[in-house]
Amino acid sequence: MQPAGSTTPSAWVVRFAPLVTAGGSVLDLACGGGRHGRLFLDRGHPVVFLDRTLAGVVDLKTNPAAELIEADIETGPWPLGQRQFAALVVTNYLWRPLMQRLIAAIAPGGMLIYETFMQGNERFGKPSNPDFLLMPHELLDWCRETAFDIRAFEQGEEANAVRQRICAVKPA
Repeated sequence: MQPAGSTTPSAWVVRFAPLVTAGGSVLDLACGGGRHGRLFLDRGHPVVFLDRTLAGVVDLKTNPAAELIEADIETGPWPLGQRQFAALVVTNYLWRPLMQRLIAAIAPGGMLIYETFMQGNERFGKPSNPDFLLMPHELLDWCRETAFDIRAFEQGEEANAVRQRICAVKPA
């Protein structure tokens, strides 16, 4: 996984990007500079870039395949209504109160590609607040509770971080 602020897509996201339905819409949640959404744009997907600030993706404003939505999803209303996506990509972000909303935003047969920090990361610095660190197997448990088909799951210590990641498909 690349450090925060990197423009290189995460190896985890790159690994599973080819499994997303060709031409299916992708939601890049908490997109930052849009490194993952840009990957999917390059692969021919329409992409919704969602973040509380869109400064990192303002250059995509005129791209017809990119929809930019600026919203604080932690304190404001969910800006996407009932929209569903062929893939939801989340990296380096965790806000547990949104999990049911995120699951609902994935279309039947759609893919969840999620990667973020977990407990133990506090030894390496930020994030260190337990509210922003997954518990062991937390992503796996969420996906199992909603009957997602788990394609891959990893967790553990890496160089300078402790992370958890999952790729799972929502039941059709």
